[in-house]
Amino acid sequence: MAIRTSPAAAYRVVSDPPVLIRLGEEAHRARWLDGATASAVGARFRGHNRNGLRRWVTTCRITDADPGRCFGYEVTAPPGVPISRWQYDIAPAAEGCTVTETNWLRVPLWFIPFAILITGVADRIGANRAHIGVTLQRLKQYLESPSARE
Repeated sequence: MAIRTSPAAAYRVVSDPPVLIRLGEEAHRARWLDGATASAVGARFRGHNRNGLRRWVTTCRITDADPGRCFGYEVTAPPGVPISRWQYDIAPAAEGCTVTETNWLRVPLWFIPFAILITGVADRIGANRAHIGVTLQRLKQYLESPSARE
């Protein structure tokens, strides 16, 4: 998604889970774990998610933290079941930057029925694709708003 802001400004938002979470669809709260206060490779945060009346938590570990370029993290469900990987790639553009959000499912086949029961989502790939569109549109609106300008 093309956004009229600097790569540094886009990175500040996508690499701050407690801020980025406000722009998401299912995710609604995030908090740092283990004393972390900022994004760094290896830092962890807890994600709180919801879909209607359904609620679940995940633990996320940052795998990529390259300011102005890339932010990524892996998601696990209790007790450490791999769920997915999320990544935000940022590239300079003529009028700001482009942000690409990508998701890879990593959930083991045996866990899929449990994931559907927990989240209420049978088509996780389709849901994540739709959520990415919503998140990127909200990110664009947020970063292009007059209060977000550098």
